[in-house]
Amino acid sequence: MQFTRDDIDRIVREVVTQSRPATTAGTQAAASERTSAPAKTRGTVPAYARAAVLTGPKQVEIREFPLRAIGPDEILVKVEACGVCGTDVHCYNSDPFGLAPVVLGHEGTGVVIEVGKNIKMDSVGKPIVPGDRIVTSLMETSEACMIAKYNPLKANLCDDMRIYGLLPDEPDNHFNGYFGEYLIIRPGSSVFVVNDMSLELRTLIEPAAVGCHALERAKSCGATLNFRTRVIVQGCGPIGLMMLAVLRTYGINTLIAIDGNPGRLELARKMGADETLNYRDFAGIDELADAVNGMTKGVGAHFGFQVTGVPAAFSNLFKCIRRGGGICEVGHFVDGGECKINPHLDICRKEITVTGSWAYNSFEYPNAYHFLQRAERIGLPMSSLITHRFPLDQIEEAFATNIRQEGVKIMVEAGS
Repeated sequence: MQFTRDDIDRIVREVVTQSRPATTAGTQAAASERTSAPAKTRGTVPAYARAAVLTGPKQVEIREFPLRAIGPDEILVKVEACGVCGTDVHCYNSDPFGLAPVVLGHEGTGVVIEVGKNIKMDSVGKPIVPGDRIVTSLMETSEACMIAKYNPLKANLCDDMRIYGLLPDEPDNHFNGYFGEYLIIRPGSSVFVVNDMSLELRTLIEPAAVGCHALERAKSCGATLNFRTRVIVQGCGPIGLMMLAVLRTYGINTLIAIDGNPGRLELARKMGADETLNYRDFAGIDELADAVNGMTKGVGAHFGFQVTGVPAAFSNLFKCIRRGGGICEVGHFVDGGECKINPHLDICRKEITVTGSWAYNSFEYPNAYHFLQRAERIGLPMSSLITHRFPLDQIEEAFATNIRQEGVKIMVEAGS
């Protein structure tokens, strides 16, 4: 086999990169000094770029990798920012899906740098060219998935559902999540051009899709959701606050927010809540349910969205729902354990309808996009959900801030 000088230079660079010790966020300054020869670039594209790699529970290393050329059906994106999701924090704490090593981050957005020769349009038919601002959603599922094959509208339930930021690392591609400087969009991905949105709103499209999907799930189970419906949102974290905004924008006129954090309850009012209840102010669920009854003509709410991820909160919510009402479970994206309910009192006697909401489908991104635009037009301060910003080098502090429940939505900016 014959090697050219360019081949030898490339191999040397790759060997040096792979053998270089991984660095933590605290030692990033040292990592930026390459020991190899100056890298060649493809125009404005560097030969190397950084990514934050989760190597194990509570272990993140800022690593530098060769940035390979894209294929004809791929897109290279320079990441601008990405929100920290609760799923990212679960992965950081315990790697429950066994993904490590992995580059996390799925609430992201960036600028298109290169477009493969076969790519002409985004997933809704908009032309896509370098310089466009984009977001990504789910990737195509396997042809072997029976759910997607026979019910495409339920593709989000496929066991092999794939999303950027939850894809294991690969030998030839380390840029699979938004917690890096670049992202390589693979063939079969859904991608949307969103040039007319601010950076903040673009990073909120993914969590907005979660809220929009939950609303559709509630409607699909026969729930009556209209101007006179009284609805509870239990849990005012980022998704709970987004859920409030979705419901207010949809036209729900009476929203009751329940949480134990006064600051988040205050923000809940800005997101559309008419009434707020701090569960810590009550001796137990019976007193809390009485307070809800006092706001709902003595009979309880028509519907409730459970967005806490706390099993006991799910069982408590049944006590606050009227006969003939319903509940949508949104918060348990990971297994938080079991809870106790009374099938007779909580479900059968009341004829309560219970449904679950799992992530979203790619076709719901345009819906989320239009929701955010509409929410801002009616005066909901959606961008205010982003309360903290950290550079990529400080990603572990971003996770810690989320874990301490300081602020609401934490943003990691790749370029800062």
